[in-house]
This record gives sequence, structure tokens and C-alpha cells, in this order.
Amino acid sequence: MDTIFKGDLSTAAGRRNAWLDALFVDHAVFRLVWTNFAVVREGELYRSNHPTPGKLAAFTRKVGLKSLINLRGVARNGSDALSRDMAARLGLDFYDMAMESRGVPHRDRVLRLAGIFEGMKGPGLVHCKSGADRAGLAAGIFVLMKGGSAAEALGQLSLRYGHIKQAKTGILDQFFRLYAAEGEGKKPFLEWVKADYDEEALRAAFVSGKVAGFINDKILRRE
Repeated sequence: MDTIFKGDLSTAAGRRNAWLDALFVDHAVFRLVWTNFAVVREGELYRSNHPTPGKLAAFTRKVGLKSLINLRGVARNGSDALSRDMAARLGLDFYDMAMESRGVPHRDRVLRLAGIFEGMKGPGLVHCKSGADRAGLAAGIFVLMKGGSAAEALGQLSLRYGHIKQAKTGILDQFFRLYAAEGEGKKPFLEWVKADYDEEALRAAFVSGKVAGFINDKILRRE
């Protein structure tokens, strides 16, 4: 991942460098004024794009956050460092859970995320960079874990959050559709993931649109 961050928040110069990297390399300048913060399940889980420190503090005051789940993994950029620092200042439990936005959801990662959801202090906030794709996947997994339907899980992957299902990111929609076709009404979601989910079959069956992919990857420049 591109970054100019030098890895130091202990000095004024280091913190300034982190902000420059976050704002202009990681595009947080847009996230200063725009957020797609939303409720997944009131009092339990919320979702958003990568929150700036100020946004994270505001969300914590608003809904009483106790945990922060980072779907970008350890990015080692300015946004990553600043959100870890603010999470520590706010006393939030911090989880790294790297997920993909354009690849088939991996069984082990889905189950690890489910374990985080089951063990975290609530309410939690789950975020990726834009809050459109990985956050939608994670939110949909949470919905299904709580007894919701595949249709409700798919609702977490919508244009309202910036998700484009016709692009490569549409493979996330297909994951929930596969559960609807194979497991819904027969097995609880996590049991289906453990016993029946076929990653390779999903990968082979999915075809994305070229125009939508160009918009998502080259114009919007999503991770």
C-alpha cells in the first residue's frame, strides 16, 4: 500500500507526517466531511468507512463504542496509526481482521471474524477504507449470525454504502446468495460455512462486469 508515513507518532513532526499521509495518500481528506456510519444492529454493531480520530471519538460518544474492528489489517500508514492511537486513548479494544473486497471470502477468515464478533465487548464498530465492501461483508456475516436472513445480509452490500455489485466486489454478494441457495432454512450460517461452503466453486462461477470494474478499481480506486 502506498504511504509516506514514517511510523512515528511520538513527535509533532511524526504526527504531522501521519496526517499528511492519511489525508492525501489514503484519501482521508474526503472522510473528514463524509462518513457512511450506519447501524447494523442497534447497541451491538455499527459500520463505517475508516474513521478519522475525530470521527471515532464522536461515534464513541454517540453510541458508547467498546470495540473497533479493522478490516484493512495492519496497514502501517497514517490512517492506521492515528486510529490505533485514538482507539487506545478512548479505551477501545482493537482487533485486526484483514478481509478481501474482490476475492472469495475465505472460510478461515469468516470463522475468525465470527469469533471476534462472539467475544468482543459491545457495541463494536467495524470498518474498512470506504465502508462499502469489506464492511458490508462483515455486517452481513453479523446479521446472519444473529438469525437474520440472506436477503437482510445482502442489504448490507448496497449502493447506499457505495458497493458496486457488478464489479469484482460483487463476489461478496454471491457469497450470501450461495448460502441462500444451499443452506438457508437447512443449516445455521456458521455451520454451513464450516461444513458445506465451497470457495473454489464460488470463485469459478463468478464473472464481473468490465465497465463496473473499471469504475470501481480505476476511478474510485478502491482497495
